[in-house]
This record gives sequence, C-alpha cells and structure tokens, in this order.
Amino acid sequence: MAGNPARMREWNQRLVLDLLRSTGPATRPRIARDTGLSKPTVGQALLGLEEAGLVRTVGRRAEGPGRAAVLYEANPAAGHVLAVDIGRERLRVAVADLAGDVVSRVDERNRCRSASALVRMVRELAERAVAVAGLGAGQVVATVVGSPGVADRRNRAVQLAPNLPGWGRKGLLDELAAVLGPGLVVENDANLAAVGERERGAARGVDDFAYLAVGTGLGLGLVLGGELFRGAHGAAGEVGYLPFPDVASGQGASAPGERGQMEDAVAARSVLVLAERHGLTGVRSPRDVFALARQGDDRAGRVVREEAERLASVVASVVAVVDPELVVLGGGIGANADLLVEPMTESLRRMTPLAPRVVPGELAEDAVLVGAVATGLAAARDVVFERGLRTARTRLT
Repeated sequence: MAGNPARMREWNQRLVLDLLRSTGPATRPRIARDTGLSKPTVGQALLGLEEAGLVRTVGRRAEGPGRAAVLYEANPAAGHVLAVDIGRERLRVAVADLAGDVVSRVDERNRCRSASALVRMVRELAERAVAVAGLGAGQVVATVVGSPGVADRRNRAVQLAPNLPGWGRKGLLDELAAVLGPGLVVENDANLAAVGERERGAARGVDDFAYLAVGTGLGLGLVLGGELFRGAHGAAGEVGYLPFPDVASGQGASAPGERGQMEDAVAARSVLVLAERHGLTGVRSPRDVFALARQGDDRAGRVVREEAERLASVVASVVAVVDPELVVLGGGIGANADLLVEPMTESLRRMTPLAPRVVPGELAEDAVLVGAVATGLAAARDVVFERGLRTARTRLT
C-alpha cells in the first residue's frame, strides 16, 4: 500500500469517515488525535470526502485558545436504505438515511390473497415511502426485505412461509427484485428482529441470544458469538417445525412445507383453540383473550398459562442446543410479555437447569424494520463510498 498513493488516500478517507460515523461530529485536530494521522493527511482526506458528498461541515467548535476549528460530520443524506417488513397482518416500509434515522414510513394492513397482489402492494408502498422522503432516482442504495420463511436462492423463492399464500412459488425473489431494484437482500423476519433488538433493543451488548417471534406464525432469530446464525440452508430458527403431538386438540404432524406442529400449538390461532377448550366464549382474537386475562378472568388466565408453558417448551429445546444468555420475546403474541414471562420462567425452571433469562422485546412492531435498516446500512455505506469517490474523480478529470 505504501507504493500506491491512490490506495493510501482511499484508506485514509475510509478511516476518517468510519470515525465520524462512529463518534459523531469532530474537528480536524480531534480526528488527527483519534486516528493517529497527521493534520495535513486528515485535511486531504476531508477535502476528498467533501468533494464526494460524504462529509459536510456543521459549524465550529473551540478546542483550546485561538480560533474555533471547523466541525465535520458524515453526511447522512449521501444515501438511503429502504427497509420492508412483510407480515401476514401488516406491511411496513421505512426509508432511513446513512445515520440509521428513519425519514419516512408507511404502514398498511395486508389484505393480499396472492403473491402477485402482495408484490404489487410492496412496490406501491415502497414508491410511496421513497416519495414521502423526497428522494430521487439512485438515492436509495440498499433494500432489505424481512419475510417469514427462508430464501431459496436456487428456485428464487421463499420457502416455509405458509401464512403468505403463493409465496413459495419459483421466481418470486426475481419479481421482488424487479419492483424494488438490484442489490435486494431478502432475510427471515425473525432474524432481522434479532438484529434490531441487538442494535437498539433488549439485547444490546449481548453476543449470544435468541429472539422468539410469536404471532401469526412462530420463528426464532439466533445471534451466536455476535453474528446472526442461519444454518446450512438458512433454516436455523424454524422452531415451528419442532414436534408437539397433541391428539386431544386435534393437532398433529403437518405435511412437509405446511405449518409445523409447534407453530400449530403456540401461534395466534392456537390461543383461540385453547380459549374454546377452556370454555371461553365470545373472543374473536388472541388480543381479546389477553385483555380478559388482565381483567382477572380465570378462564383467560388458564389459557395464558398454558400458552406460556408451550412457549417454555420451545425455549427449553433451543437452550439445550445453543445455550443462549438471553431470550427476547416478541411478535404479536409475544407483545403480551407482562402476562407470559413469569409463567414461562416458572415452567422453564421445571423443565431444565439451563433456563436463560426471558425478557420482553423493546422494539415491538419496529424490530424487523430496525434490523432491516441495520443490515442495509453496511452495504449502503460501501456503495456510497465507492460511488462518491468515483464521481469525485470523474469531476477532476
């Protein structure tokens, strides 16, 4: 690198830009102290980054006697990330800048009954979110989609997502790329929620934890050694396919590709099955059951305790294999952690000596979007850096 001045300049610029992104606005003397670069070298790096639109000035700051020094920051508007959360009940779309701050957001109920309709709706919401953010062509440089199931790169489909009709059809990933643009990343929604909770939620600073998403479906995101763990085929965390034979409730083994036994046993519709079994009538949704439990209804309380025991069996299976420090509870059903965590913890202590802490998620319905933004930022920052320097070089020639 010492013999290649262009490579050295680029390395210095990356070092300065990464520092500004991690520590916030700083002056040239401060940047020099923190990076170990000379002040002239920092000045050259900042000049190049300004020309590329990657750094901007934001005033002055006094750092001792004499004239105040110019304050620089990484330009958050140099590029943007599009984040999409596809759920059976709702679709959520957000646009974030390079600082990770959301600049526009659109939420709609998912009324689609086919994959084609869902792709069209995703495109419409994405276009609306980008328009609300006031962005033009090329300003969105990375797009991350969170979806139930597992992306099948060979068939270009999303498998194991029975709650989204037609979502497993061949070529679906290409259809999404056609409406959302190149460079699209499609990731399991529970995985992204785990990333989100580690980034800004209940798992900050935790390197080994599980995010248990309980809603219309059942999923698990695993972070091990500080990294998202997907398994050999991307299906790590598909805990809905754990066995849970329950002849009395009419729940048995599902055919491959359909809902698994454990998903049948603990996801949203199972709460209504349990409510009927316990003689609780007049409830139309799991929300009604949990509301009655909070009001002290004994039958609803029994439903909640049984649901908690079943969730504990999921956690017990997971901890015996991966030994997480923490389990974060999320999703529509998991949002009732005030009722579920205590009986889950009690059941876990009876089941296993390996019981981890179970805590409520802090991001609620935003977990997938936060994870999608965090996932997209790394790619977006690289794209913007290369594009900015290329544009700056073109202007100089």
